Amino acid sequence: MEICTPDTPATLAPATELDRLGDEIAELSAHLDAATARLLDLIREYDARDGWNNGFSSCAAWLSWRVGLAPGAAREHVRVARALGTLPLLARALARAELSYSKVRALTRVATPETEERLLAVGRAGTTEHVERIVRGWRRVDRKAEAREADRQHAGRALHVYPDEDGTVRIRGRLAPEVGALLMQALAAAREAVYPKNVPAGTCAPGLSQETPTMVQQQADALALLAETALHQGIDPGAPGERYQVVVHVDAEVLADADQPGQSVLEAGARVPAGTSQRLACDASRVVMRH
Repeated sequence: MEICTPDTPATLAPATELDRLGDEIAELSAHLDAATARLLDLIREYDARDGWNNGFSSCAAWLSWRVGLAPGAAREHVRVARALGTLPLLARALARAELSYSKVRALTRVATPETEERLLAVGRAGTTEHVERIVRGWRRVDRKAEAREADRQHAGRALHVYPDEDGTVRIRGRLAPEVGALLMQALAAAREAVYPKNVPAGTCAPGLSQETPTMVQQQADALALLAETALHQGIDPGAPGERYQVVVHVDAEVLADADQPGQSVLEAGARVPAGTSQRLACDASRVVMRH
């Protein structure tokens, strides 16, 4: 039997080169994950400080404009950034490149401070596909808890209006996420009507001070306009499909089946139960967006 030993190095060389390329890919991916963790930290801080609130409807809208992210990707970055603010173990794992961004993105859909440690172990033990499968199962189990939370929020709705000692009126309340978003949209529209943009300096609506009011003062004036409008024009919610001028982003899979993974969030990034999005979709306009 003849053995051609001189050929052996030639067969090993390509394998060694491929190993080196593989190691370089893995190392660069780890650097990207660590950089993504830092990016999410910055997004969370920018969002918390309302840095985007200078003409944009949300932090995701600003990201889409400033960084060039697709709208869906921008919303996911904001959602994950906010979630990691309360999930230090997952945040640390991403910063150390122990978990990929894909895994962390999936885990933050269901993780809470109480379940974070267990889900971190899931992320370390399996592939991204495995993690997605676990998250889908977790969401099915968690649907009942989500429904209970939605019921709790609905039962806890309240609005307290009472006079103070000096004759002013104090208001304090708690609303479900989608109702709160509706109120904020209405206040924004009323605020724009009272204090329109692009008005020459020193001019304002009759009866208003020439001095620029603070944001909280503008909010109070906007609420007064909403009350006056309701009394003058009557309480009419408008056509069923158009009365909610609030944007809810829902993946098609979630809209068809609430157990499927995907987003169900308000424009600003706050999550709403998939069942709530399905209910709102019954009498709201739909715009199909492909990313």
